[in-house]
Amino acid sequence: MNTSFILSSMPWDSITGDFLFDEIDTETVGRFIRLAVAKNRLTDLSVDEPPLVTLEKLELISGGKLTNGAVLLFGKNPQKHFINHCIRIGRLKTETTIIDDKWARGNLFQQFEETLNVLKQYIAVRYEITGIQREDIWDYPIPALREAVLNALIHRDYFDIANFIQIKAYDDHVWFFNQGKLLEGITIEELKKPHSSHLRNPLIAKAFYLAGYIEQYGSGTVRMVEWMKEAGLPEPEYREAMSGFSVYFYKDIYTEENLRKMGLNERQIKAVLYAKEKGRITNKEYQETNEVSRQTSARELSHLVQSNILLRHGKTGRDTYYTLVRKTAESKNAS
Repeated sequence: MNTSFILSSMPWDSITGDFLFDEIDTETVGRFIRLAVAKNRLTDLSVDEPPLVTLEKLELISGGKLTNGAVLLFGKNPQKHFINHCIRIGRLKTETTIIDDKWARGNLFQQFEETLNVLKQYIAVRYEITGIQREDIWDYPIPALREAVLNALIHRDYFDIANFIQIKAYDDHVWFFNQGKLLEGITIEELKKPHSSHLRNPLIAKAFYLAGYIEQYGSGTVRMVEWMKEAGLPEPEYREAMSGFSVYFYKDIYTEENLRKMGLNERQIKAVLYAKEKGRITNKEYQETNEVSRQTSARELSHLVQSNILLRHGKTGRDTYYTLVRKTAESKNAS
């Protein structure tokens, strides 16, 4: 394994190592060229030229040696040198109840495709027929998941050789984690609005851009917000923790954080979560749960109805109860 990068200030992907040229997968290079030419992003490439010429044009060969980026992007078996530079994808009920566990290995293009295929196995899809057209409606917009995988591959800290990218799919959310906090000059708050791009791995990012996997630098986190909103889902949550960066996608509109963003008070949030768990809530249950008067309960329940969060059933008295207008984004889309 190449360890010369430990003491270097150069980007990880531009550092050379003692790699063999025949470790490069010519099929992956050829496919990259076809994608880049089709996107008209690199007109001086040709499918007829030797793969190593292409790598030189991409600055993935320096001083006659392959760089880390060349091997990870186009290698036949990059894990021979970088054992943990891969992705682990799990399907979980809880942190201790694991339903399935898979790995995506190989070069970065292979890891990307395998990860997206596994994620599609872990989330639900339904179908809507309009005329003769069938539309697939996934729990989460596929473009948003796709962008999250790309962001993890492009922006992770590859100097960290001890850990791998992690993705966990639960019943109500999907969690992405990669090593490396945000680079200086960008904050969590800025990720949800147009911002300049700060690249930890410029050669890796360039290769994905030229192949058409990303449209422009610095737009991915903004686009994920837009795709989730268009699907009627909460905005993705971005966090820095455990010396890394996390993205959370929630398919349930009625999360505590999202309810707080709607401007609900703590009693109303507690009531909505109660209705979510029990299927319904009454005025009396609202009173008991929040220790408030009947008048306060009636007023705050009425506000939830006016806000199109709760639906009132029955006219007066004990027959009256409230249910969520839509329990998940799926039922919202179906309505």
